[in-house]
Amino acid sequence: MAHERKVRLAAIGDELLAGNGDPRALGWLGRVLARTPREELTLESYVLAAPQEGTESLSTRWLDEAQRRFGDGFENRLVIGLSGRDIEFGISPARSRLNVANILDSAAQNSAEVFVVGPPPTLDPVQNRRLAELNTAFADVTTRRKHYYVDTFSPLLNHEQWRGDLAGNAGAPGQAGYGLIAWLVLHRGWFPWLRLPQPQ
Repeated sequence: MAHERKVRLAAIGDELLAGNGDPRALGWLGRVLARTPREELTLESYVLAAPQEGTESLSTRWLDEAQRRFGDGFENRLVIGLSGRDIEFGISPARSRLNVANILDSAAQNSAEVFVVGPPPTLDPVQNRRLAELNTAFADVTTRRKHYYVDTFSPLLNHEQWRGDLAGNAGAPGQAGYGLIAWLVLHRGWFPWLRLPQPQ
């Protein structure tokens, strides 16, 4: 039987979205999609990740690339995996916030529902102080526009398994780290966003 609902999902972000460093090559998004039931919908997903990408680049390229994956007759949806890359690029939190606002506003104009996953913490306390500020800005701009925002920073900041995974993988997540992000996404709005029942 053909599913009534047809969803096309485009996901934008950096190498974390692509699952780099994951021995299972799934990343967090692959794990989340694997746990998404398909009885009620046909789901097509397209990962549009680019290495070392901050909000400036995301905001300029996302629409052109995502529109090529979106289609008439589909529920078009956008997943944004945000990083802390803007800190390295010297972009202010206010500018980062504006870049994300521009993506969210243009997504709304193009009838795409958005799900935003915030940047996870690092092992560097100085970097984490700045990431905390960025995370707050990202969360605020997203929730003000009534979109889902998953804060990965706060729950993972002092999480032993997360920190151990980063320490064992030269500061990047491996299998355990991606699994932790996936768990947060699955339990912080993914199913309601897709209008699916939360699995038991």
